Amino acid sequence: MAERLVVSLDVSAVPNRPAGAGRYIAVLAEHLAARGDIDLVVWCRSDDATRWRQLLGSGATIRAEVPRSRPLRLLYERLVLGHRINALSPSVHHSPHYTLPGALRVASCVSIMDTTFFDHPELHEASKVPFFRSAIVRSARRATRLICISEFTADRLAEVVEVRVPITVARLGVDLERFTDHVQPSDLEVRADLGLDPSRRYVAFVSTLEPRKGIIELLEAFDATASAHPEVDLVLAGQPGWGSDAIEAAFARLAHPARVRRLGYVEDVALPALIRGAVALAYPSTAEGFGLPALEALACGTPLITTAGTVMESLVEGAAILVAPRSSPDLRAALEQLLGAGPDPALVAHGLDVARSHTWARCVDAHVAAYRAAVADAQGERRRSR
Repeated sequence: MAERLVVSLDVSAVPNRPAGAGRYIAVLAEHLAARGDIDLVVWCRSDDATRWRQLLGSGATIRAEVPRSRPLRLLYERLVLGHRINALSPSVHHSPHYTLPGALRVASCVSIMDTTFFDHPELHEASKVPFFRSAIVRSARRATRLICISEFTADRLAEVVEVRVPITVARLGVDLERFTDHVQPSDLEVRADLGLDPSRRYVAFVSTLEPRKGIIELLEAFDATASAHPEVDLVLAGQPGWGSDAIEAAFARLAHPARVRRLGYVEDVALPALIRGAVALAYPSTAEGFGLPALEALACGTPLITTAGTVMESLVEGAAILVAPRSSPDLRAALEQLLGAGPDPALVAHGLDVARSHTWARCVDAHVAAYRAAVADAQGERRRSR
């Protein structure tokens, strides 16, 4: 039987309404807490203990010590958290969002979600770019091991920074019991609760509303096809993010604004029904580390439109209609193709096969393997330094 590990996990960056990286961290924590070979300790914000106790139950020790505000949280991570972790002396500490605590002396893993701070700095808040570039460079030099959520990110990371530590690739997964192509009895009720008219068809978009997600080009493309398909709406599921002024300006230019439904943040429990009911899911993001909504669409048997030359192209393995990033004309052509000819059954069937090869259990197993490798690496380094 494998040696039991004490795993320290920083969940303090997970917002109250998690999406993207936040969903990854929450699912990872939940799975780790349920494992018999892991003793989990999570470090959360001082006002966030109740949420994590409800999610993780008795499977984790909750340390609600991290300041609530982001500036103080980052300062705490740099000056205090490492000392607190050292005093606990876990087998390994995992920082799942680029950064590494200062003064840390135990084995460490750091997740690198993507390289967009290097490749597309214009798609982020200007203040975040130098901070996260510096954090990634530091982690690539000082962590015991890095965890990348796709081969695409791992390969690109090695191109943009000097990586001095091993990299483990742990592809994200899909909850295949919920994200399925089988219609559920509750689907209509869930969509009605979201305010969707069952007589209307819709194209779905699921992600934070930011320019880097291709939302402006999607609005332009849908607006251009709206007259030819009066029975179809565009449904946007996601909370506003950075760059909201540019997105609001795009909304103001729409000729058919009533045909675009903004649902705001949609709870994870409602996403399968929303995606399953769509005639297509459009995910035209410029750059991602993984692109989980694309994989979830494939699992639901929903036709997918996503971007070429990104991690999504490698992820979907030919099971989607690909468009050039930031191209409204390409998106318009793809929408017209799907809305006119309907889905390609062979493409949908292939997408189901692709999705079935990605599970959260496999993802978490890869993380635990990285933790064990990091512990072994740190022990070897200590022996060599004697």
